[in-house]
Parts: sequence; C-alpha cells; structure tokens
Amino acid sequence: MKTDLVVIGAGIAGLVTANRAAELGLGVVVLEKGSDDRYLCNSRYTGGAFHIGMRSLNRPVEEVKDTIRSETDGFVDEALVTMLATEAPRAVDWLRRQGIRFMKAGPRDWQDTVLAPPALPQPGLNWEGRGGDTLLRTLGGALEKRGGSIHRGVRARDLMMEGGRCVGLRAERNGETLTVEARAVVIADGGFQGDPDLVRAHVSPVPEAVRQRGAGTGGGDGLRMAAAAGAALRGTPYVYGHILCQDALTNDKLWPYPWLDELVMAGLVVDRTGARFVDEGRGGVYVTNRIAKLDDPLGATVIFDRPIWDGPGTESIIPANPHLPRVGGTIIEADTLEGLAEKLDIPADRLVATVAAHNAAVDGGDTAGLTPPRSTSRARPFPIRKAPFQAIRLVAGMTYTMGGIAIDDHSRVRREDGTPIGGLFAAGATTGGLEGGDAIGYVGGLTKSSVTGLRAAEAAAAELGHNGLDGSGVGR
Repeated sequence: MKTDLVVIGAGIAGLVTANRAAELGLGVVVLEKGSDDRYLCNSRYTGGAFHIGMRSLNRPVEEVKDTIRSETDGFVDEALVTMLATEAPRAVDWLRRQGIRFMKAGPRDWQDTVLAPPALPQPGLNWEGRGGDTLLRTLGGALEKRGGSIHRGVRARDLMMEGGRCVGLRAERNGETLTVEARAVVIADGGFQGDPDLVRAHVSPVPEAVRQRGAGTGGGDGLRMAAAAGAALRGTPYVYGHILCQDALTNDKLWPYPWLDELVMAGLVVDRTGARFVDEGRGGVYVTNRIAKLDDPLGATVIFDRPIWDGPGTESIIPANPHLPRVGGTIIEADTLEGLAEKLDIPADRLVATVAAHNAAVDGGDTAGLTPPRSTSRARPFPIRKAPFQAIRLVAGMTYTMGGIAIDDHSRVRREDGTPIGGLFAAGATTGGLEGGDAIGYVGGLTKSSVTGLRAAEAAAAELGHNGLDGSGVGR
C-alpha cells in the first residue's frame, strides 16, 4: 500500500489530522487497531469538554497562556504554550465546519464548549450516541467523502526509516504483515495507559492497583516505535485521571463517574498507618497520581464527616452524594474516630492524631504547617469533627497518560537534541510536554488532541508541498 500520509489511530487526534490533511490535498490512510465499526477509544468515552486547564479556551490569549504556565508550573515549553493558546479556538471553529456540534453544558466557564449531545449526568459509562461517539462517526464519514480511508483491525508495529527519515510503517492485520509506504507518518494512537509494563515503568509500581477510567486501548505502540526511531520522550511519569471508590475495580457502575475529588479536597487522605501522605488541596488529578505512585496504591482512604458529605460531596458534575451508595459504592461509617479506625484496620491513635492536627490547622488557618503541607488555593479544607465519621477506600482512576513523544509546535517528532525527525509527526495523548510536570498540571485532552492534529496535518502538507493555506491557516 502506498499513500502520502498514514495516520496511526482513529480517535479525535487521528481523525482531525486525517481530515485536515485530506482538505489540503494529501492522500490519507488511517490505521485503527480496533476492529468494530464503533471501535472503543477515549475519544468515544469522553465527557466532551473542550477547555484549557479547566478554564474556558475562549478567553484572551495571554490569559490562556498564563493558565497553562500556572497549571504546569512552567513545565510546558513556551512555543507549545503559544500553540495551545492561539490554536484552540481555531480548532473548535474547524470542527464546527466539519459538522461537529457544541453547546454550553453548565455554569462553569470551562463548560462553555462541550460536545453535543452531552454525556448523561449519571454514574457509570454512557457513551452511545453522545458527543464523542457522534464526533468520531461524523469525522470518519467526512474523511471517506474526501477520499481517505480507515482500515480497522490493523495494528502498527514498526516505522520504516531511510536516511533518518520516516518513509512508512509495517503493521499487522489478521496475523499477516502489511507494509504501508508513505511520505509521512502521524502517530496518534492515544498514549500507553493500556500497557501494564509501560505503566509499571513510568506511572505506578502496581498497575493492577490502578483503575482504567477510559477505554484502556492506548497500548504504547506509537511510543515504542518513535523511541526506536530516535524520538525523545517527555513527561512520562504522570497521567490524567480522577480519584475513584476502590469498589470500581469490580463494579463497572463506579467508573468513570462518580469521582471523589471534592471529598478528598475537603477532607483528608491517609495510608494504612493513618498518616497523611499528600497535599489534598492540589486537586484530584494531582492526588490520583500520588496514590498511583505509592508502593501500596490500594492503601489510601479518604476521611470525612457528615458536613463534608452533605456539602462538597454533592458538588461534582456527577457527585458522590447521592450517586456512590446508590450504585454499590462502600462508605465505612462509625460514631467515633476510634471506631472508624477499627473498621479500617488503621491504628486508632494515629488516625485520631492526624485528624486532630488537621482540625487545628484548619481552625488556625495554618494548613501550610501540616506534614505534608496543605494548600488551599483550589479548595477550602473542612474540619472533621461531627459524627458520624466516614471513610471511603480509594483507587487511582487513570484516563490517559500525560507524557509521551516529544514534539515541537508543528507536531513534528523531536530527537533528544531538539531536531525534528523528517516525515514523522505525533498528535494527541501519545505526545509529551504539553501537560503534567511535577505540578501534574492538566491542560485538556480534547483540546490538545485537536490542536496537535491540525498542526500535524498542516506541517506534513507543507513538508510534502501541499500547503494549500491562506493567511489565517484555513485551507483554500
């Protein structure tokens, strides 16, 4: 098989890339590992919000840049900061022109650009006919009308390199090797959260103690192929995800929602010794990562009381109160902290001391003096003193890996020395360097995927002499 451009993966990043490249005159082939017509991927499961750092992307560019810098504590290269901030609105406008519908889905500013129809406000997984499913079917149909093709049940295995340039790939289909000669390749296969060995190497020492809260189809093939071709990797230790009830390991109604982030940010989290180990105030994505990195990731428990349950516990998109107990989530409860510790098999004296220190710090307004220090910029911690005292055993819910293949601001895959590998591009969750870092800053998967997909297509078209762009970046 020969083509101008071959794209690995038919999620949002891959289909944005493929459609934009076809618009610009390239012959495009997409290889999708899933064999079903409605193959599973995180894009199909998505809640549908296009945002940057849980803020609206429709703000002045400098404000959006500041959000990215603040959320990631300066981890993202300035060229990528500029790319995301300036290109996000264009990506949404481009999607609208493909027939993708958006709506305002709630009162928060980050809910102003959400795929329609929106996800249902109920626990568990509900994707059929919702925004992500509709987007993939719309973009898939648009690609076929433009002369492109999607080949399902095909797994990319190796990149073909000549003289330092990528000239195609080898793949598998039904046990047979398929060779695709291409003038350029775009890797858009969605990260490595679905591969236990890569998760163990980069994210958690115990992958089986981390709950997939996405499709789990990102197997890291693209990352391995790119690394073998000389690509640099960036930001691989961290993931985007949320804190879930540990029962989600066996109860599918408890993922991807309800998450427990608001309970954690209001209460406190302890390990099996009854000690705190994380700054709960940093938010759910941060705490999720810190739980995953424990030697015993299933040893984390959130402690709270009835005012927290009846307050912050009700404030999420699909809140734990009332949904968690309705679908089988376990809440441990006791009239005293000592009784709660006994039910949790935690040393009572240690738990009582931990809660006492927490309450004193909250009352005195000095949570920075706790060990570890507790920040308050994202959420206000509550005292824990009104019976019944409650607890939920936790599990880290992993949606996608934040790190991966290093790219520049044209989605060109970079070597360790920063130079691009000719003919090789990457887009979406397989990329690294656009979110994460030590702050574990979440920028936004749909926005990142759409922007990098557009940039990959346009850079590939320019490299191959098909640069049909006008001054605004819109194809003529």
